[in-house]
Amino acid sequence: MNSIGKMTKTYNPQSVESRIYEFWNKNGYFTPQIDKEKKPFTIIMPPPNVTGALHMGHALTTALEDLMIRWNRMLGRPTLYLPGTDHAGIATQVVVERMLAKENITRHDLGREKFIDTVWQWVDKYGETIYTQLERLGASCDWSRKAFTLDDNPAKAVRTTFVNLYRKGLIYRGERITNWCPRCLTALSDLEVKYVEENANLYYIRYNVENGYDSIIISTTRPETLLGDTAVAVNPRDERYEHFVGLQVILPILNRPIPIIADDAVEQDFGTGALKVTPGHDHTDFEIGQRNGLPTINILSKNGKMNDAGGPYSDQDRFDARKQIVIDLEAAGLLDKVESYHHSVGHCDRCNEVVEPMISNQWYVKMERLAAPAKAAVSDGRIKIIPNRFTKVYFNWLDNIRDWCISRQLWWGHQIPVWYCDDCKEITVDYDDPKSCSRCDSVNLNRDPDVLDTWFSSGLWTHSTLGWPETTEDLDYFYPTNVMETGYDILFFWVARMIFMGIENMGKIPFETIYLHGLVLDPEGIKMSKTKGNVLNPLDLVNLYGADALRFALTTGTAPGNNIRLNEQKIESSRNFANKIWNASRFVVSKLEESTTLDDWTNEPNVCHLHDRWIISRLNKITHQVCVLMEGYQFSEAQRVLHDFLWGEFADWYIEMAKIRLQRPDIGEDDPTSILAHVLEKILRLLHPFMPFITEEIWQTLRKYIPQPNDQPDAIIVAPYPEPNPDLQDDEAESEIGIIMEIVHAIRNVRAEFKIPPSVKLPVTVNISMVQGILTSESYTIMSMARVEDLAVSTGDAIPLDQDVTVVLSIGTMTIPIGNLVDLVQERERLLNEIGDIDTRIGKLTARLSDHKFLSKAPKEVVDRERIRLETIEDRRDKLRLTISRIQKK
Repeated sequence: MNSIGKMTKTYNPQSVESRIYEFWNKNGYFTPQIDKEKKPFTIIMPPPNVTGALHMGHALTTALEDLMIRWNRMLGRPTLYLPGTDHAGIATQVVVERMLAKENITRHDLGREKFIDTVWQWVDKYGETIYTQLERLGASCDWSRKAFTLDDNPAKAVRTTFVNLYRKGLIYRGERITNWCPRCLTALSDLEVKYVEENANLYYIRYNVENGYDSIIISTTRPETLLGDTAVAVNPRDERYEHFVGLQVILPILNRPIPIIADDAVEQDFGTGALKVTPGHDHTDFEIGQRNGLPTINILSKNGKMNDAGGPYSDQDRFDARKQIVIDLEAAGLLDKVESYHHSVGHCDRCNEVVEPMISNQWYVKMERLAAPAKAAVSDGRIKIIPNRFTKVYFNWLDNIRDWCISRQLWWGHQIPVWYCDDCKEITVDYDDPKSCSRCDSVNLNRDPDVLDTWFSSGLWTHSTLGWPETTEDLDYFYPTNVMETGYDILFFWVARMIFMGIENMGKIPFETIYLHGLVLDPEGIKMSKTKGNVLNPLDLVNLYGADALRFALTTGTAPGNNIRLNEQKIESSRNFANKIWNASRFVVSKLEESTTLDDWTNEPNVCHLHDRWIISRLNKITHQVCVLMEGYQFSEAQRVLHDFLWGEFADWYIEMAKIRLQRPDIGEDDPTSILAHVLEKILRLLHPFMPFITEEIWQTLRKYIPQPNDQPDAIIVAPYPEPNPDLQDDEAESEIGIIMEIVHAIRNVRAEFKIPPSVKLPVTVNISMVQGILTSESYTIMSMARVEDLAVSTGDAIPLDQDVTVVLSIGTMTIPIGNLVDLVQERERLLNEIGDIDTRIGKLTARLSDHKFLSKAPKEVVDRERIRLETIEDRRDKLRLTISRIQKK
């Protein structure tokens, strides 16, 4: 890749990333070769909606999946990262309908066929946008295998699955209660309903008992639904109402008698302890109605208006009817009171309309039989969930699973493969479009107009993308896949369905590991949303800081399943780290350019100098630590270890020590250049899964300075991931360099605390009980790095003078005379005053964090921020106390 050229003075990701990505893609590094002698590593990308642009959740998903892919590719495994998009039935239809509305056209004006053609035109124009954005993030996907949920093969998989389940008796049609959007005119899945906190009213309504003496008061936020009440329910153990069970109340407004029943679902402590039962418009009420044989009354039309069952409110909008009913109840003396009430209200995730639980005729999948093997796969360890705490959540959902409503009243999507005979009313379900009725051979067939829930097709994603229901080489080799990485919020809606669909169709689990990440929140811990104005656009951040910086910021400092707070300062820190890598690499490359004789630094080095022994030892220990962390899916911790090693040990210590050695004319065989290059090259490979662009760019430059031809690969993306060599670990070297670092740190801390400028060189005396040869051999290093003019070593008991600052070391003590530079009495007083101020602040914060009222009412993010503040100032106080202890009293 000779076009890369020499390293520029500053790193510019905008000039690097697109070129590097084209290089990878052009050379076929993303496309795995099937090798039956090797076990593959496969991730099927959770398909983003074809409608949208990348958001921060997509960016996090891509960063985590791609680092796993790149790591396994470097381990030598045939690695498949299969990309794809979801047709996103309701979302796409809403987008296109809005586009048509600007021209005053509805989908009904076009008709189904023309409308679908219009949607396809939209998808052809905008559907590839998401792929371009994924490339910008560095996703090393095999684009030759990309898939779309409406492609021919996934469509065949959907149809095959539907027919198979129907013929097994696991799919049926029936009237049940579902979430209904009056705007989109379709049933919704649970995931398509978002809950919004709203201020509302709680209405207390009096239901008169038929005996004429008593009444029961119920509370509701939806008084209009009383028109569909078919009972009042109480808990069978509630002594307040036990004598009412079996009687009837007179339904307000409509004056219809309805029974008082007992049911365990009623919570005695909620509201008045009595529940109005509306089986046609509440999920819990529907279940109560089924258990107690209650009739179901639907009072709403599909557009949200009251129907004929609404009596005097027929054809009124549901919210207008609510207002009028409250007025009428009050006039009749049946409205006991109204209270303000704050609660969550379900809205359509696509159009924001308030959803209504409604009875409708839908297609369902029986879940009990499918759920059992899905639960067993996790129970027996064939599938592992990371983090493990979500295993209980998964089991709880499966234990309480309800039949799955899979039909949607849309036009865009997989149309249900069911035909109804106009003559004999027979239902025909087949793999191919029937030409006649399966019972009477009539040709008068009408296809069911509904489409399948989007989750039905995406539930097949792990095997439909590899060729199922056909027998393909890809399916045989890459299934089951290895990891399903996604957000914890769709564990039920999608991940669980992939498990039972995979087991049902393939007889095998679809993946071995489920890795769940958290939500990306803003700095205050609030979920990002356009309405709140706190959204960060990942592509804007890539343009500003580079893809590596964004990826590193997203995947650092968080554990699996935990929410992530992201701000631009965190991304800036990652960008600064990229700059640190670049600057350290520029120094190494400059030394390679100057060198006339170099060993083959790509091989394991033969080291003698203490500095070299130390850095090679640290490199191998870090390599071991990172490999263990990667195996354990602790990617954030692996990144932290690499960050600290490169910045804190390689750049700030080894390179600085190397500079001191290179300044000496007698360097000779102790030239550290080969070690600099060797360690840097290993660090780049360790870092590549996390920061792919900058590591490839630097690695390509380093390759030019290999002194002789060897078997190095052409790109870091396919270079082997480093393995530790225990034989190169050197505890003695680490201990001795640790002494040097401790002394230099201590001197620098004294300089910082007492504001002594770097231009002033200090005399230092180290007092130890026994001679340490390291202090003699490395005195020049200590003096250079700490700006010391004279380093004395004393083996006796030194008596510190009044002008000395004393520092306790692990090997003894160190005295630094600074009395002629600083008024130590005044400094001691200043430090004591600062400690006093800090103690006051600590007292206030401690009191606040001990206040149960504050802890119960304040948002979690506020409490966490106060705790961090307390820890920070306590740490500052400890450092000030340590500094005071170093000053000798006069």
